[in-house]
Amino acid sequence: MTRVGRVRAVAGPVIRASIDFPVRMFEVAHVGELMLMGEVVRIRGAGVDIQVYEETTGVRAGEPVYFSGRLFEVELGPGLLGQVFDGIGRPLYTLGKDSLWIQRGADAATLDRTARWEFTPSVTENIFLKAGDCWGVVREGRAIEHRLMAPPDFPGGVVQKIASEGVYEVEAPLCFFQDTPPFSMMQRWEVRKTRPVAKRLSLDVPLVTGQRILDTLFPLALGGAAVIPGGFGTGKTVTQQSLAKWCNAQVIVYIGCGERGNEMTEVLEEFPTLVDPHNGFPLMERMVLIANTSNMPVAAREASIYLGMSIAEYFRDMGLHVAIMADSTSRWAEALREIGGRLEEMPGEEGYPAYLGSRLAQYYERAGKVVSLGSPERLGSVSVINAVSPPGGDFSEPVTQGSLRLSGVFWSLDKTLAQQRHFPAINWKTSYSLYEEQMDGYFENLLGKKWKEGKRFLREALAREKELLELVQLVGRDGLSETDKWVLFLSELLRVVYLQQNAFDAVDAFCPLARQNDLLCFLRDTDLLVRNRIDQGLLFEQIPTAGMRVELIRLRSEDDEHFPLEMAKWSARFSKVLDETEVIAL
Repeated sequence: MTRVGRVRAVAGPVIRASIDFPVRMFEVAHVGELMLMGEVVRIRGAGVDIQVYEETTGVRAGEPVYFSGRLFEVELGPGLLGQVFDGIGRPLYTLGKDSLWIQRGADAATLDRTARWEFTPSVTENIFLKAGDCWGVVREGRAIEHRLMAPPDFPGGVVQKIASEGVYEVEAPLCFFQDTPPFSMMQRWEVRKTRPVAKRLSLDVPLVTGQRILDTLFPLALGGAAVIPGGFGTGKTVTQQSLAKWCNAQVIVYIGCGERGNEMTEVLEEFPTLVDPHNGFPLMERMVLIANTSNMPVAAREASIYLGMSIAEYFRDMGLHVAIMADSTSRWAEALREIGGRLEEMPGEEGYPAYLGSRLAQYYERAGKVVSLGSPERLGSVSVINAVSPPGGDFSEPVTQGSLRLSGVFWSLDKTLAQQRHFPAINWKTSYSLYEEQMDGYFENLLGKKWKEGKRFLREALAREKELLELVQLVGRDGLSETDKWVLFLSELLRVVYLQQNAFDAVDAFCPLARQNDLLCFLRDTDLLVRNRIDQGLLFEQIPTAGMRVELIRLRSEDDEHFPLEMAKWSARFSKVLDETEVIAL
C-alpha cells in the first residue's frame, strides 16, 4: 500500500503533513520532490509533525510526503572505521565527489556497496546460533579484527550453509538458515534503541588518558562518563582531541556536534595524518568521525549523537573498548530547544524543552562496561567524554547541571588558567571523580602503595597553597615560616612540573601511569629532603630554587630510557648541594 501524505505547513525544519493512515513515532519520512529525509516527532489526529534533517527552503504546501514504515536506522558492518559521516550517516567523502556542497536530498549508503572484504567463517554447518554469537571475522585495517555477530534481535537458528573463506561485498549472503533470512556482513540498528547486553559490570579499570592531572587526580573508568565544561578558549576541543589520540580505548567515535566549521576542518585535516602511538598505524584506522557543524541543518545535529552511540555500541559488542566524544552537547541541546520552539512546546528552564533531562539520561545510560550477548564471551565498554559549552562559562545552566547529575567525572576547565597558558586548564579545586575508590585496587596492584601516597601528597600540597596565599595577603611572604615558604614554592612547582603538560612535546604529550608514579614519587622525595634540612635549621633562601623549574621541566621531557637515570642524577646533585650548605645561626 502506498503511504503518501501531503505537506500542510512549513516551519523551518519542521513540516506538518496531513495523512489518512497510521504512522509511528520517529518513523522515517521523505518530504517533497527532493525526498528530504526526516522523522515523525508528533502525531496529532490526521496530522503529523516531521523533523526534517535537511534545509527545507522551497518546500511548498501540497507536496507529497512518503512514509517508509521504518525508524531511523544505521548500517553497521565493515567499512565504518576510517570514514567521515554527516549527522544522519551519509559518508561525506562519497557526497563530496559530486559537489563541494551537500546537495539537498542526496542519498548515499553508510557502507560502500562496492568494497570487498576478506571473510573468514568461525562456525560450521549444523551449529545453532543465537543472538550475539560470532559467526565470522573480517580484517578491517591492520588494527581491528571485525567480528560478524548475529543481530541482537535474532531468534536463533541452525546454520544450514556458510560461505567459505574468500572476498565478498557487504550485502552478499554468507550464512544461511532454514526459516530466517541469511546473514550478510551488514546489519541495521535503530539509533535511538539501546543494544542489549548479557551483563553489566562494575567500573574498576581506568581509561588511561596519559594526561597527568586526569589520571592522577580525576581518573575516568572504562565504561564511565566524563563531562568537560568550559567557556570559549579554555581548551575543550584540544583536550578531547588529545584524549582521542592517546587514551587506551581501541576504537574512537568523535562527533563534531554543532561546532564551528573551522574547528571540524582541523580535525578532518589533522586526524588522517596522525600515527597511532599504540601500534604505529594511521590513527584513522580505528576512528569514526561524525561531522555536523553549526552551518549544517539543525535537526541532524540532534540525531548525530544517537548515530555515534549506536556505532560505539556495535564495536563494544565485538569485545572492544570504545570511547565516544561529543563536542559539544550544548549545541545538541540548542537543537532540541529550536525544534521544541517550532513544535510550539511549553519551554522549560532557559527555554530548553522540559524533557531535556530525560534525553540526556537516555544518552548517558548507554555508557558502561558489559559482557556482550552471545559466544565466545566478550567484554567491551563504551566510555563517554562530552564537552559542554555553557554560555558565559556559567556552570549552573541546565545542560551542564543535567550532565553532572548523569556523569561520574567532572573535568572543569578554567578560563583563568587558560589565560595563564596553563594547559590542560583543568581546575583541580572544582573537578572531581566518583570512580576513584572503585579503581584503587587496580592502581595499587599495578603501581603499589606509593601511588596513593603520592596522590595524597599532591592534594595536600595544592590545598595548603590556597591557605598560604590567603595568609600572605595578610602578613606577606616574610611573615611565613621557613617550611610554609617552601610549601608555597613546592605547590607552584607541582603545578608547573606535574599538572601542566606540553602537547607539542613528543615525550611529554603522553605520560604512562608508571612514569607518572615515578615523577610524583621523585617530587615527594624532594619535598621530604628539603623539609628535613629545614627542620635542621636551613633557611628557605638557602635552598637552590633558582632554575629548579626549568631543570625539572627539562627532566620531564627525557625519554623513558634515560628518565630514571636523569632523575637519580638530579636528586644526587640537589642533595649534595643541600648537605654542603651551612646552617646560618640566628
